[in-house]
Amino acid sequence: MKIGCPKEIKPQEFRVGMTPNAALEAVNHGHEVIIETNAGIGAGFEDADYVAVGATIIGTAAEVFAAADMIVKVKEPQAGERKMLREGQILFTYLHLAPDPEQTKDLIASGATCIAYETVTDRSGGLPLLAPMSEVAGRLAPQVGAWTLQKANGGRGVLMGGVPGVGPAKVVVIGGGVVGTQAARIASGMGADVTVLDRSLPRMRYLDDVFGGDFKTSFASAGNTIELAREADMIIGAVLIPGAAAPKLISRAQLGELKPGAALVDVAIDQGGCFETSRATTHQDPIYEVDGIMHYCVANMPGAVARTATIALGNATMPFMLALADKGWKQACVDDEHLLAGLNVHAGQLTYDAVGKALGIDVITPQQALKV
Repeated sequence: MKIGCPKEIKPQEFRVGMTPNAALEAVNHGHEVIIETNAGIGAGFEDADYVAVGATIIGTAAEVFAAADMIVKVKEPQAGERKMLREGQILFTYLHLAPDPEQTKDLIASGATCIAYETVTDRSGGLPLLAPMSEVAGRLAPQVGAWTLQKANGGRGVLMGGVPGVGPAKVVVIGGGVVGTQAARIASGMGADVTVLDRSLPRMRYLDDVFGGDFKTSFASAGNTIELAREADMIIGAVLIPGAAAPKLISRAQLGELKPGAALVDVAIDQGGCFETSRATTHQDPIYEVDGIMHYCVANMPGAVARTATIALGNATMPFMLALADKGWKQACVDDEHLLAGLNVHAGQLTYDAVGKALGIDVITPQQALKV
């Protein structure tokens, strides 16, 4: 199979879909790997690193899309990239379709087979290709939130760990999954007073058993959420419904109940955001203010630490990428129901139910798609 990796073109996206190590594995499996020139430069990988493992460097994204049987990326294809997809081609990347009707329509129209990292599952019910970036984004969230809290950036001017005689920042993390757990670990390590909200009692018991000395847990009822939010200096939104639009947990009207200059860090922005006033921003212009509340809503947070994030993502995606290349997408998905769960679009039809419900589009099941 010809596996193509174009350079990411989303603003301030420095990650790359394939590391040289992943390219080497694919070459060793007998596949041809074509990389757009300078695709890995933002993550510290030179063209020579890819050539050394047997990959071919190609000058433009158009040439990569035209030649490749499978396109491997990081972020969802942008409008210009979607026009280059073709019928029968495999696209393997993050998609986040539920809040993005234009992308969804374009992918359906392309006739391509589109497999989303964020909906591939594992035996324990986890999301193994989302988890590495969730870990990165979760660990970044308190760091960028602390920066947002600085007075020069419009925040309250509160130091995360305080100083002797002055209490620490109060941080509320909404969601106790991978993002929330990592965010709480880092925020508590910075000395903040941290509370994690979740609706799963077993998850809260787990967090209390493992991290009970580091941060507190509380049940995420609507009343409890706003009560804790009123006292918070920073609120980290870390709620995920796989493949679906994120629920809105703090409304525009409730901003008036928060402390002036409080920081909202929305890690769920790729799925539409979990605050009503959230809108996607970039690393170049990451924060904005609504009703005196500072919002940090960068849609590709891990891109800020591109090398770490690229290697972590490559470690996770490599086995699935190789299965798709070795077997073809149909046989790979027949053999692995967890990879089949990643199928979002095939041959002009949507195949992921949560996206269909979010966008009002008819859906066929992934199992039906295997017969198309």
